[in-house]
Amino acid sequence: MDFTGKTAIVTGGARGLGLSYARALALGGARVVISDIGADPVGAGNDATVVETAARALQAEGLQVIGHAGDLSTEEGSRHLIASAIEAFGQLDILIHNAGWVGYQNIADLDAAFLQRAMDINLYAPLWLCKHAWPHLLRSASPRIILTTSDRAMYAQYEQTGLVAYSAGKMAQLGIMNALSHEGAEAGIRVNAISPVAKTRMWGVTEEPDELKPEWVTPGVVFLASAQCEDTGYILRASNGQFTATRFTENPGVEYPRNLARIKADSAEAVAAAWPRIKQA
Repeated sequence: MDFTGKTAIVTGGARGLGLSYARALALGGARVVISDIGADPVGAGNDATVVETAARALQAEGLQVIGHAGDLSTEEGSRHLIASAIEAFGQLDILIHNAGWVGYQNIADLDAAFLQRAMDINLYAPLWLCKHAWPHLLRSASPRIILTTSDRAMYAQYEQTGLVAYSAGKMAQLGIMNALSHEGAEAGIRVNAISPVAKTRMWGVTEEPDELKPEWVTPGVVFLASAQCEDTGYILRASNGQFTATRFTENPGVEYPRNLARIKADSAEAVAAAWPRIKQA
C-alpha cells in the first residue's frame, strides 16, 4: 500500500510488533516517528539508546524514520511526541499506540504503583496522544488511529491469573476507540484497534519464533492505517497470519434505552427462573 506523503507515529516502535509496523509503513513511503522509552520487559526504567539504535537501523535501509525516547505517561510527554512529529515532517496522518507491557499481580496483592503503571500506558497515554494529535488529524486527507487491545482481556477463556490491571487497561482502549470513532466520524477520522498475538520479548522470547511471528500481524495494521480502510470502531484480531474483525453490536430490535427487546422479569426470582433464556437472549 502506498503511504507516500503520509506521516505516522508508532509508539513502542523500537522493538517487536511496533518495529515491524514502523518498517512496513516506511517501506510504503511513510515518514515515521518511532517512540520508545526503552523500558525493561515489566515496563520499568528507560534507555534512549534502544529507540536511537532502531531508528538508525531503519535509516540505514533508506527509510524516513526518526526516534523519540520520551515518557508518554504524562500529557506533556505525549504533547512533545506529537510536536516532534509535526516539527520534523509538518503533518500527522496516522497514530498507532502499540506501547505496552505485561505485568502480573493478583488482586489481593494489587498495589498503587503497579496499577498506575498499567493505567499510564493503556489509559492516559492514548488519551493524551489522541488529544494532541486530533487537531493535526483533522487536517489529514485520511486520518487513522489504531489502538491496541488483547484477547486476554476480551475473552474470559483466555484470561490468566494476575492480569487484572493489564486487562483493565486493554479494555479501556476499546472504550476510547468507541468514543473517538463516534467523535471523529464526521471528520473522517477512523479509529480501530488491533488485538495481536505474537511471540515478542513480552513472552520472554529473544530468538526468532517459528510461529506467532510479529510480522504476521503487520499486514492487518497496515490495512487499518491505510486510506482503503473506511470502517471505524472495529477490533482486528491477528494471529499466525490470520485475521478476524469484530465489534460491539446491539441485539436486533432494541430501542435503546427503554426497550432491550428481550426477556421481561419483575423480581429477582423471575430473573433467576429466566436466567437460562437471559443468557441466550
